Amino acid sequence: MTSPAIPGGVTAAGGFSAAGVSCGVKKKGPDLALVVSDRLASAAGIFTTSRATAAPVLVSREHLRVSGGQARALVANSGCANACTGPAGLEAARLMAVETARAVGCEVEHVLVASTGVIGVHLDRQKVGTGIIGAAGALHRDGHADAARAIMTTDPRPKEHAVRVETPSGAYVVGGMAKGSGMIEPRMATMLGFLATDAAVAPGLLQRALVDAAADTFNAITVDGECSTNDSVFALANGMSGVAVDERSHEGFVEALRAVCRELALGIVRGGEGATRLVTVHVTGAVSDADAKGAARAIANSPLVKAAVHGGDPNWGRLVAAAGRSGSAFEVEHARVAIGPAVLFADGRPFGGRAPDAARHLAGREVTLAVDLGTGGPHEATMWTCDLSAEYVRINAEYRT
Repeated sequence: MTSPAIPGGVTAAGGFSAAGVSCGVKKKGPDLALVVSDRLASAAGIFTTSRATAAPVLVSREHLRVSGGQARALVANSGCANACTGPAGLEAARLMAVETARAVGCEVEHVLVASTGVIGVHLDRQKVGTGIIGAAGALHRDGHADAARAIMTTDPRPKEHAVRVETPSGAYVVGGMAKGSGMIEPRMATMLGFLATDAAVAPGLLQRALVDAAADTFNAITVDGECSTNDSVFALANGMSGVAVDERSHEGFVEALRAVCRELALGIVRGGEGATRLVTVHVTGAVSDADAKGAARAIANSPLVKAAVHGGDPNWGRLVAAAGRSGSAFEVEHARVAIGPAVLFADGRPFGGRAPDAARHLAGREVTLAVDLGTGGPHEATMWTCDLSAEYVRINAEYRT
């Protein structure tokens, strides 16, 4: 049984410590995070599908392969993506692993590396190296909050979540932290995420669980339809609880991992750049899972839909248009569109008199948009997004200046 949220974030599970320090990569605030397991842990990772892959992603993929899915430390900087920086960038990412391994006393391949920030800027290796030494000296079970702040860029607030799972063999904990606010459309996960558990999970099983949990959490959110160069989500399982996860208990573990990922994912959308509303897009009546997800993604990414939500305009025609162009099977004469409790279009007929009810729903902080594709198919999908405001434009127009 999975508990309600417990405190502790990424260090809620036994045997993990963390730190967040300032090393000067950003103009102000903490910008270097370190998470360390007391013992060698199983490790898993999922990464951006962008072909413009950042150096830390290349290094972390290599380390997971060489180590056979084992790690002791996660290190991440904010303020500089170390992406599109050539051989010097790759050297800087490798140096982050070397310095971390030296500082915590582990093999280099047992360090996973992440970066986030501006693309095309060289990472200051001296600053990061000094930060790693400082973070290693500050490691603490209560360091999770500092670490969560240190990975933020335009995020308005840190994102942490943890749960306890009771099993017949005992209890274990799953916790995590994440960052993400802009450049959010998961093709893996457009963000950085760090998950930790004190359950014992074999590397292959942990990888499967992470992929399964991300499918309808991190891979079901979008802020602006932009896939980043640095997307990485890592999971460590150190077994400190003494509870082992096997094939029989795998699904329960996935559910716990999914519970943490979902809260972190929703936190990313709520904190989307310029966002004022969390929008749930629910698509039904699809002939396939791919069609359901495709239509939901098209609606969630539509600037017209998102702008209408921001303005409180119950313009259901924009939902029909997005679903119709999504490439999914769509039968408009049988389709159904609702904004909150108000059905505005069904079986080829508009219901304009219900617009005031829909407008009242759009005035809230959480909005639901529901579209039935009208095919009679049994498949459905949910995605989460946010509205599109002038503040989003301002943030991104001034991001480098």
